[in-house]
Amino acid sequence: MRANPFALLPLLLFLALFIGSGVYYQSANVDFAFYQISAPVAILPAIVLALLLDQGTLNQRLETFIAGVGDSNIITMCLIYLLAGAFASVAKAVGGVDATVNFGLSVIPSELVLPGLFVITAFIATAMGTSMGTIAAMAPIALGLTGVSDLSLPLCIGAVVGGAMFGDNLSIISDTTIAATRSQGCDMRDKFRMNFKIALPAALITLGWLYLQGADASITQDNDYELLKVLPYLAVLVMALSGLNVFLVLFSGILLAGAIGLTGVQEYSIAQFSKDIYTGYTGMQEILILSMLIGGLGALMKAQGGLEFLARLIDRFTIQSDKSEASPRAGEAAISTAVALTNICTANNTVAIIICGGLAKDIATRQHVDPRRSACLLDIFSCVVQGLLPYGAQVLLAGSIAGLSPLLIIGNIHYSWLLGIIALGTIVFGKTVSSANTSQAL
Repeated sequence: MRANPFALLPLLLFLALFIGSGVYYQSANVDFAFYQISAPVAILPAIVLALLLDQGTLNQRLETFIAGVGDSNIITMCLIYLLAGAFASVAKAVGGVDATVNFGLSVIPSELVLPGLFVITAFIATAMGTSMGTIAAMAPIALGLTGVSDLSLPLCIGAVVGGAMFGDNLSIISDTTIAATRSQGCDMRDKFRMNFKIALPAALITLGWLYLQGADASITQDNDYELLKVLPYLAVLVMALSGLNVFLVLFSGILLAGAIGLTGVQEYSIAQFSKDIYTGYTGMQEILILSMLIGGLGALMKAQGGLEFLARLIDRFTIQSDKSEASPRAGEAAISTAVALTNICTANNTVAIIICGGLAKDIATRQHVDPRRSACLLDIFSCVVQGLLPYGAQVLLAGSIAGLSPLLIIGNIHYSWLLGIIALGTIVFGKTVSSANTSQAL
């Protein structure tokens, strides 16, 4: 495939319009600055530019775009959006969010609420293997928590997204872990052990920071709650930990929340249950449309050689260093850079790993990078970037539930920032053991 740097221009245009307009209105003290020009509208000029840059007939270009919109990963995310919105809406309507928040405050000391929110989210995501389903379940609880305390909403949502990305990165059933280990030819358990050594310090520092931020929080706790209304969230948690499919988990949660409303809430009817589900659907409209359009834009950029340009640029760097001698550190840096840049362009960490898998394997072989290490770096840096993208699915979902701008959220996802910094530190300062076939960062 040809390499074409100009194919990346549409993405730059989208970012300039979306983020630039938000910053402008923010500086002008306009309320909801990042919603003045919504992302699904800001991306339209970028799509037009991508169509103009593409070759072939207009019908062929549109077919490429539509294929990207209908990609299985994109449709999967959209279905999760719908189910997540419906579950959050129904659970809130029947009193589940308030009951769950009050229940949690009755068993967790107030100074440990914020760290507890991160730990519970991380635990669910690790067991579930998906950040999206975890955010869908936990973000409404974080939102409800801020209603009975003076805790910062962006900080609570940031703790949820950070915990979700912790599990997405480490879970052995996560699609990112599967893609990374298969492409590099290593065992999941070995990758987990190496990954955990980097993720644990980031998690511990995050917990310490969250404790300091929430230790003096004033919580006006209402001890009055019905344990039955907590059941939908407990059921979602148990089903997630048992390894059930995320669709089944969320759909079961919707049915259970509806059943509790119909039997335990006065004047709650089938018609109201239906309306609450639809309200959840409409609440996800913006991110659903944006995800589909990003999928189409990514397909156009890939077809035009934008991603190939990134791959060859990274490959050229490693080949130059290979002319003298193998450099594990350069190889690790190249692998990390490649997957990070690809993730920025695709807004999907699993897709980024799949695209970069072959290139990373080749770099690892030439530069004597341990396959466990290359798999670890692929997963870490794809999850770091994905968790901090203002147009990424995780941040968009959390922002839709909480009603926050994406940039405000990513500034509070401390775990993702720390994970990236610590991972970079292991590349720059970590000790390496090299041989003709392997190198391992300790």
